[in-house]
Amino acid sequence: MAEETQKPAAEVVVEKPVTEKELPVPEPEVPEKAEENATDETDKTEKPVVVEEEKIAQSASFKEESNVVGELPDPDKKALDDLKLLIQEALNNHDFTAPKEDKPEEPKPEEPKPEEPKTEEPSSSKAEPETKVEEKAPAEKSVVVAEVVDEDGAKTVEAIEETIVSVAAPPPPPEEEAAPAKEAETEEPKESEATPPPPPPEEVFIWGIPLLGDDERSDTILLKFLRARDFKAKDAFTMIKNTVVWRKEFGIESLLEEDLGNELEKVVFMDGFDKEGHPVCYNVFGEFQNKDLYHNTFSEEEKRTKFLRWRIQFLEKSIRKLDFTQNGICTIVQVNDLKNSPGPGKRELRLATNQALQLLQDNYPEFVAKQVFINVPWWYLAFNRMISPFLTQRTKSKFVFAGPSKSADTLFKYIGPEQVPVQYGGLSRDGEQEFSTAEAVTEVIIKPATKHTIEFPATEAGTLVWELRVLGWDVSYGAEFVPSTEGSYTVIVSKTRKVSASDEPVISNSFKIGEAGKVVLTINNQSSKKKKLLYRSKTKACSEV
Repeated sequence: MAEETQKPAAEVVVEKPVTEKELPVPEPEVPEKAEENATDETDKTEKPVVVEEEKIAQSASFKEESNVVGELPDPDKKALDDLKLLIQEALNNHDFTAPKEDKPEEPKPEEPKPEEPKTEEPSSSKAEPETKVEEKAPAEKSVVVAEVVDEDGAKTVEAIEETIVSVAAPPPPPEEEAAPAKEAETEEPKESEATPPPPPPEEVFIWGIPLLGDDERSDTILLKFLRARDFKAKDAFTMIKNTVVWRKEFGIESLLEEDLGNELEKVVFMDGFDKEGHPVCYNVFGEFQNKDLYHNTFSEEEKRTKFLRWRIQFLEKSIRKLDFTQNGICTIVQVNDLKNSPGPGKRELRLATNQALQLLQDNYPEFVAKQVFINVPWWYLAFNRMISPFLTQRTKSKFVFAGPSKSADTLFKYIGPEQVPVQYGGLSRDGEQEFSTAEAVTEVIIKPATKHTIEFPATEAGTLVWELRVLGWDVSYGAEFVPSTEGSYTVIVSKTRKVSASDEPVISNSFKIGEAGKVVLTINNQSSKKKKLLYRSKTKACSEV
C-alpha cells in the first residue's frame, strides 16, 4: 500500500524534493514503525484523529498566490522579468530545438586529430615568402648595408635585389586580379546579406499557450515554474526548457488524439467543483483490487507504458479546460480514495507509480490546489509521519487526511454536497435527475435520540419535488401533506419506515399540490450517534410537469 501512497502524493505536489524522498522509503518500514510505538497505542489511538484535524487546519490556511502581475512582490516581479529575458534570448537563438542539433557537433574533436598543419607546411612555406619576404626585405637591406664590405657581400646584395625584383615583378598581375577579387568580396557580402536574413524567433507553446507574448496567460504559466523553483529565474528557465523538450519527445500533441480506451474511467475521473471553483479529480485506487484490471494494466512493461500515456493524456485534457487568465482558476483539487487500495506487495503498481511520479514532478508544476486523502487506513498516517520531515511546509499545507468515518464530512468542508458523488456521501449522480449540481443542498445535524422535521411550504399549484439523504442512515423517515384549510385531511405522502445504510442512499419524492398547505418530512434518529442530513427541494410549475 505504501506505493499507492506515493502515487497520489506524486500527482499532487509535483515537486522534486517531495517525491524523491517518498520513493526510496521501503514499505516494510511502516509496520516496523507501528510496532516500535506499540506500547503507546492506547495513548496514540486518538492521536491520528488529532493529526487529521491539524492537517485540515493547515490546509484551510493555505491560500493560492495571485497571478496578477501587478500584485506580485517586487522580488517576484524581477524574477519574472529575468525569466522572460532568458526565454526571449532562447527563442531568438532557437535554443528550445537546439538539443537535437547539438548532437551532430560531437565530431568536432576529430578535426584536430588529422594534423593538417603538418601537411600544410609546404604550402604555408610557399605562401609565407610572399608576405614574409616583403617584411624581411627591408630588414635584410639594412643588414646588407651594414655588411657591404666584400665583393661577395655585393653579390649577395645583387642577388637579393634580383630576387626582390623577381618577387616584385609578379605583384602587378595579382594587383590587377585583386581588383576583381575585391569586387567579388564586396559582392559576396551583398549576396550574403540578401540570402540569409536573421531567422525570426521560434514560437513555443505549452498547453496551447505561448511562452511569451501579449497573452496574459503566458505570465500565469511562467509563474507556475517560478513558484516550483522558489522564484529562481535560471532554475525555472532550465525546468521550462526541459519540459518543452520532453513534451516534443513524448509527443504530447499527437497523444491528445490517441484512443487509449476507457478501461480506467472508474480509476481516475473528474466530477464537479469545489467551493472555490476548482475542478475536482478523483483517484480511486480500490479499483485495482480487480485482478483482471490490474493484470491488464500493470503486468507488462508495454501495458505500464500505455497506462502512463493514458494518465498523461487524461491530465493534459483536464489542464486544457483550466482558465489561465490572471484571475482564472488554473489548479485542480485531487481527492484520493484509499479504500481497499492494493497492498504494499504490488511491485508492478509501484513501478508505474514511480514513472508517473517522475514525469509529473518534472513537467507539471503547481497544478494542485489541494490534496485530500479519504478512507485513509491507520498505517498510512504512520507512513506520512515518516516522510513528513522531508516535505516542505508549502506541500504539507495542501494535504488533508480523513479516516473512513470522517471522509464525507471532510469532503463537505471543501466541496458542496451537491457536487460530491453519491458514493462519497454527496447527492451528485449520473444520468438525468430532478436536481442539478447548481442547486444547493442544506446540511443539518440530527442529535442522538431526537426527531427532526422539515417543512416545505406549498402555496401555489404545481409539483413539489425533494430529495434527502442521511449519512449512514439507520433512521426512520416519513412524509405527509398538511393542508392550510381547517377541516381538511392530512395526506400521507410516504409512510414512516426504517431506512438502513444498505438501502438506496438518496430518497427522492414528489407531491402534486392541489391546495395551499405544507409538506412535512420527519426523520427520527433513535441511534446513539449524531447524523448528518442533506436535503433540497423545489416547486415545478404545471407546465414543467
